[in-house]
Amino acid sequence: MRTAYYLIWSMRPRQMIFKNGVVFAALIFAQKIGERSAVFGALEAYAVFAVLAGAVYLLNDVLDSKQDRQHPEKKDRPIASGKLNAAVALGAAVLFGAAALTAGFFVNREFGAVASLYLALNIAYSLYLKHVVIIDVITVSFGFLLRVIGGGVAISVYISPWLVICSLLLALFLAFSKRRHEIVSLGDDAADHRKILDEYSPYFLDQIIAVVTSSTLVAYMVYTVEAEATSAYLPLTIPFVLYGIFRYLYLVHKKEQGGNPTRILVSDLPLLMNIALWVGTVYLILYQKEFVQEVLGIFS
Repeated sequence: MRTAYYLIWSMRPRQMIFKNGVVFAALIFAQKIGERSAVFGALEAYAVFAVLAGAVYLLNDVLDSKQDRQHPEKKDRPIASGKLNAAVALGAAVLFGAAALTAGFFVNREFGAVASLYLALNIAYSLYLKHVVIIDVITVSFGFLLRVIGGGVAISVYISPWLVICSLLLALFLAFSKRRHEIVSLGDDAADHRKILDEYSPYFLDQIIAVVTSSTLVAYMVYTVEAEATSAYLPLTIPFVLYGIFRYLYLVHKKEQGGNPTRILVSDLPLLMNIALWVGTVYLILYQKEFVQEVLGIFS
């Protein structure tokens, strides 16, 4: 029982739940929430990516166990602390990865291919790409993007290129912010915990984050306008995206957070409320058009 508990812990169930939520983006924006088959397909895709992500976490923790033992927080992870045998974790990673890929091809062949690419990319990251400056962050971000694409492929819907661009830029924003937090929080010992951090500096990352932030905002604005055929009211969601990104930057720079986006999401009330308002507004615009028209008609 203890081994099973430590395996689940190492697979990061909280991060599996929230990070894979982007799988539902295509379902929502394609206005398929009311279709049972589409919802079921998106849930299957979500489950596949959740298990694949867990398998990747196990592999990464085995490979990084030596460095994790020197980290103030990661030293308590089951593999780094010795509570979970590395060979058992590696065997479980192979088993879970194979099972998830098999399930992915049962969803449909195209989704199986996306899931395979996601796993291959993450294995390459764990073995080598995480040691290559800039490429390390881009690789992580592409993993995020493949979840979005996989969610669309699983239910066979068109994915706007602008939605793809927005997803990639948002992932880059979160990943570079995480790198900045690691450098600032670990100080001079940063490279001892993650060698690639020696290639970065707070100033360099601030420049990149500034570029990615502005690009993300512009891309989202273009997407809401480009999606006029879906709804002409999507630009009403822009203020929520503006506040969400600005709030996150505030937490990164003033509160020295950003190392764990999932933790910020569930712990920062203003950000959580803003996301809830964005989701609610998107739902009303896409699924309750008549109500939105009536409300806006009062002010016209």
